[in-house]
Amino acid sequence: MAIKVHGSPVSPASKRVLLCLEEKQLDYEFVLVDLSTGQQKKEPFISLNPFGQVPGFEDGDLKLFESRAITRYIAHAYADKGTPLISEDPKKMAVIGVWLEVESQRFDAAGQKLTFEILVKPMKGLTTDDAAVEQLQGQLAAVLDVYEARLGKSKYLSGEEFSLADLHHVPIIAYLMMTKVKAVFDARPCVSAWAAALLARPAWLKVNKA
Repeated sequence: MAIKVHGSPVSPASKRVLLCLEEKQLDYEFVLVDLSTGQQKKEPFISLNPFGQVPGFEDGDLKLFESRAITRYIAHAYADKGTPLISEDPKKMAVIGVWLEVESQRFDAAGQKLTFEILVKPMKGLTTDDAAVEQLQGQLAAVLDVYEARLGKSKYLSGEEFSLADLHHVPIIAYLMMTKVKAVFDARPCVSAWAAALLARPAWLKVNKA
């Protein structure tokens, strides 16, 4: 049975999974979930993810939700395909694990909210909270100061090779680069070069073009 991703092309979480599949050069079927009509809150999708959020994922009889859990599964189950995203070396994998946690707990905490305030709210006819944006930019800047120091020592977050830790950042970075928050990245040369390299990856260009 083919891999299926149930998601939305505007969802960063959906794009995270699609990017992982593209890096792994795997065939898959994309099943569109119409967020504008609340399809994600109804059957049949709600049986796939009881929290009613995209993406949902199927690989044969395996059904998963939560984008980062899905990408971890893909990276391990298809370790021999496409781009290596994890390591068999426990020490290298531990470092990848650290930056996976940093992305989900620190980077995304600011990045996701900034995306919502600056891009999503206006699309929904809501008013952006400028004070919140200011506070979140400061929060993101503090995180990227740590990244700048790290990326001054290695090309990617977990070392010299692109990994799942870098991959998880890409969709939110892509959205933030369309906003004034780009200046926060540009002010840090190592972070700026890293972000540019991520957004230039052929797999991402393919996902973004779809």
